[in-house]
Amino acid sequence: MDARIETTRFKVNGMDCASCASKVDTAARRIQGVEDVSVSVVSGTMSVKHSDGADLADLARRVSNLGYPTRQLQTGGSAARSSEVSHANDGDHRHQANHDSIHTHGDDDAAGETPWWRTRKAILTMVCGGALVAAYLVGQILPDVQHWAFLIALLVGLVPIGQRAIAGAMAGSPFSIETLMSIAAIGAVIIGAGEEAATVVLLFLVGEMLEGFAAGRARASIKGLADLVPKTALLVDVDEVREVRASSLALKQVVLVRPGDRIPADGEIVEGRGAIDEAPVTGESIPQSKGVGDMVFAGTINTDTAIRVRVTAAAADNTISRVIALVEEAQESKAPTERFIDRFSKVYTPGVLLVGALVAIVPPLLLGQSWSEWVYKGLAILLIGCPCALVISTPAAIAAALSAGARRGLLMKGGAVLEQLRTITMVAMDKTGTLTEGKPKVTDIVAVGRSETQVLSMAAALETGSSHPLALAILARAKADKAPVPPGFDLAAVPGKGVTGSIGTDKAFLGSIEAAAERATIPDELRARIVAFNDEGKTVSVLLANGTLAGIFAIRDEPRADAKAGLQALRNAGVGAVMLTGDNQRTASAIGTSLGMDVRAGLLPEDKQRIVRELQSQGKVVAKVGDGINDAPALAAADVGIAMGGGTDVALETADAAVLHGRLTDIADMIGLSKATMANIGQNITLALGLKAVFLVTTVIGVTGLWPAILADTGATVLVTANAMRLLGWKGMGGRV
Repeated sequence: MDARIETTRFKVNGMDCASCASKVDTAARRIQGVEDVSVSVVSGTMSVKHSDGADLADLARRVSNLGYPTRQLQTGGSAARSSEVSHANDGDHRHQANHDSIHTHGDDDAAGETPWWRTRKAILTMVCGGALVAAYLVGQILPDVQHWAFLIALLVGLVPIGQRAIAGAMAGSPFSIETLMSIAAIGAVIIGAGEEAATVVLLFLVGEMLEGFAAGRARASIKGLADLVPKTALLVDVDEVREVRASSLALKQVVLVRPGDRIPADGEIVEGRGAIDEAPVTGESIPQSKGVGDMVFAGTINTDTAIRVRVTAAAADNTISRVIALVEEAQESKAPTERFIDRFSKVYTPGVLLVGALVAIVPPLLLGQSWSEWVYKGLAILLIGCPCALVISTPAAIAAALSAGARRGLLMKGGAVLEQLRTITMVAMDKTGTLTEGKPKVTDIVAVGRSETQVLSMAAALETGSSHPLALAILARAKADKAPVPPGFDLAAVPGKGVTGSIGTDKAFLGSIEAAAERATIPDELRARIVAFNDEGKTVSVLLANGTLAGIFAIRDEPRADAKAGLQALRNAGVGAVMLTGDNQRTASAIGTSLGMDVRAGLLPEDKQRIVRELQSQGKVVAKVGDGINDAPALAAADVGIAMGGGTDVALETADAAVLHGRLTDIADMIGLSKATMANIGQNITLALGLKAVFLVTTVIGVTGLWPAILADTGATVLVTANAMRLLGWKGMGGRV
């Protein structure tokens, strides 16, 4: 299908809650030619898919009329256009859209840097407050004009609210909170409660201003991530070093990172060794020692010696940018609870209007009660019924949780994923790179007739220059133990068996037990040691010197340092774990036994997917954790797919969530964050509806009136927002909020 569909992004100012986003969404969809709309409150943007003929100027005007100033964003590139051509089911489109969101951050941020007290809502609130104080003073001096003074003060705040109510009704949102407020204020004036009406409008504006302040906190959390990446970088260009914009760095360029500098791009160290402080990105308090060949993240800090880094990801694709893009995309994806609240509020708001009308009309008509008393009560019920606190209860908590998770390296692609995680009862994990480091290590050295250091030095000399994983393990052990590595001569590989060479006066061979047995006699007691190593899932290499046994090396891909703690945290949360691996049964069982978990080994990708479906058929809610292409089918089949940091792009794209920094404890943290968020949402809904229920009853029986009604609504909004913002301080296993 080649229908030409363009995607245009807009900057939308003033959106502070889901209710705002809903009105913007509804207005945009009514424009002819618009196919789809995605609105992000946190980034303050709107992406519109539309045909060539769509009137984008009219779209921006209609949204602006709602009280949300809107302008079309210009993307980078020679064309300087803000739209792109895509095709149905084009997998690259979403990727490009993410890039656009990164390119426009500078533009967005410029608007987001306005202090809260200089925003339009804050200025309107202060002017309205000033007018109300002036009206009170005028009333004290000239009592005869007090009514008119309060009416003028009322109009200062009510006119903008009424304009938004009318624009909302014309744009398809007739039952907005502005509509309820306008009806209640006008009704109050009619029954002679002008002073109360003016105060009610001011309190409403205060509530909106506080919403804006809270939304700004969430935006600042995301903007703080973007600010981690330095604006400039030191580019190594042949023999000179020059300063360039970090955003202009291209793949394979080399940058110099001095001590104390932030690393400007994701990359690989090509020269030097240093301690990298990853706390800004990962939260890890201890700097990580990294050298040539190790990967580093943009935004982390080089603490001691100068290093050179080869760029492996452009600015739009680095770790920080991907985190921001995923979080912004996630903000636009509504959770089931949020969708329910949206649907509920669309029925709830007209229902409130109906109840308010019945309370105002029925007692006077049928029971002969006072019209002024019951119209007053009906208006109060309209104010009590404002759904603002209820509507914001879920998205505020989800936005705060997604932001807090992102700062800890926990990425979730939407509120639905965040909500689903709390229901997980079984986690299926890959072995290599997930439960283990993915890099073999020398675990045991048995020296025969020589010292352990001499045996290690000889083996390292034979393996110098090799890129085989087992060779790298031996070289790494020699470096860690500071064993000298003498030069080797006549080094040669023996295909399928090992390597030979001369080390000083010794002729040496390093290879498999079978190949070594062809060249020398191996005593039974050492054969027994080798069998024991094999039973532990370790690969054994045998070193011969001058035709006799000199040493044995046991090598294994060891469990991650936090593997046991991560699995124990899952068990403490009532979540089971199983290993699904393509590795052989003996190696997998050895790792599984050491970690105390069930093992399914020798699996193909389709086997992993089948086992996930079997677990689901047993009634389990399954999360699949993996980092490779072979995990992609199972990641897609699971209730929640979680990609481990450093994994393949295929795994990251297929998964619903990602643990950016590869800590197994983060899996339990992700589930914990989900539970904390849903508990927070429950508290918010209880607060929102509970306060309304109490004041509904007290208003009908005549205990409370208009002022307490609006205070109840504003107070509930403030409490709900403040409670949701607590999630921004969530710390994970180190100390949850």
